[in-house]
Amino acid sequence: MAIEILVPDIGDFDGVEVIEVLVAVGDTVQAEDSLISVESDKAAMEIPAPQGGVITELKVALGDQVAEGSLIMMLEPSGDAPAAEVPATPAASAPVAAAPAPARAAPQAAPQQAPRRAAPMAPAKIDETSFAKAYASPSVRKFSRELGVNLGSVVGGGRKGRITQEDVKAFVKNVMIHGGPATDGGGLQVEPMPEIDFGKWGEVESKKLTKINKLTGKFLHRNWVTIPHVTQFDDSDITELEAFRKAMVPEYKEQGIRITMLAFLVKAVVAGLKEFPRFNTSLDASGENLIYKSYYNIGIAVDTPDGLVVPVIRDADKKSLVEIATEMGEISIKARDKKLKPADMQGGCLTISSLGGIGGTKFTPIVNAPEVAILGVSRAKIQPVWNGESFDPKLMLPLALSYDHRVIDGADGARFTTFLSSVLAGAPEELL
Repeated sequence: MAIEILVPDIGDFDGVEVIEVLVAVGDTVQAEDSLISVESDKAAMEIPAPQGGVITELKVALGDQVAEGSLIMMLEPSGDAPAAEVPATPAASAPVAAAPAPARAAPQAAPQQAPRRAAPMAPAKIDETSFAKAYASPSVRKFSRELGVNLGSVVGGGRKGRITQEDVKAFVKNVMIHGGPATDGGGLQVEPMPEIDFGKWGEVESKKLTKINKLTGKFLHRNWVTIPHVTQFDDSDITELEAFRKAMVPEYKEQGIRITMLAFLVKAVVAGLKEFPRFNTSLDASGENLIYKSYYNIGIAVDTPDGLVVPVIRDADKKSLVEIATEMGEISIKARDKKLKPADMQGGCLTISSLGGIGGTKFTPIVNAPEVAILGVSRAKIQPVWNGESFDPKLMLPLALSYDHRVIDGADGARFTTFLSSVLAGAPEELL
């Protein structure tokens, strides 16, 4: 007898779009085989088969919206997989696969839960398309129209991102704080991009952005135009640290653990956040209060075929270097296999974006709000360093710290990178 396959727990989402159907009627599947791919605002996810069998009927198609408990297909269990193994409720289903965050764009970093302040826009002009798609009640929609606020530019702070009347008030207050009339250019009063027919100069191909691409672009644009960025550059002498790391590699390689410089950076950043607590804060929605955090969750930008995502190493202060290296290996695999859940990419205190394995000398990462700082790391290289009598060859690691100048002063930014450099150049054993 065919059994129902339901959408399991997909995180805090009302519904997600089916972007790929991976099986057809008559296909034989094994337990944990992917059945469909869905995409939320923050992640792409694959729904796995709870057990082996034959697909007898599809209940979804491309573009359909599904949520936890939605029926997606019927499956005739195989003889060696009794129907009793099939979960009766989504909560008992196999884990959901997910991948965003950043997302198929890059910065970061896939975006985390954003503050409720959004880029101000012109109250006299409302984009009806984005207004209609906003998640808000009729009363809030009416209230927004009375104030001339485009709900498409307001980030909801209610349950599951629902826009409340308080969010609309905070948005209006933000416009007043910035002063003067705002525009669709995020308060910059810029003209919209013109429509251009690129085909008149040669052959072109148009490819549609994914939902994650669009959301990431909006978050990055908002962060760039609403946060006054400053980037502090520094170089750290990691000659001894790299030699120490290489000595550890053979021992842990047999255990399947990859000891990378990034694991040492996580430990060093935690030390920096403890030394300078202001870097471990976030502005509240009003922009008038600073929230100090007593936990240390570090976001790690992971490069995947679909783009950059930012899973979070939680409680990094309570984990050893080897534990962090092990977890980084696990989350990297999960990210590339699209098995990260949205919760895996939330709650970060500071993000590390490392391009050292790719190349480049310096770059200016964009702050991943509501965090107030992000550390960019480029490729280390041997440089001559004056010791007072002669030049010594040293392995120098370029650091780029971007921070929110509303929260962090330039002097503190320099102190943080100087401290970070000293920790990395100090006794490597202290980072274990």
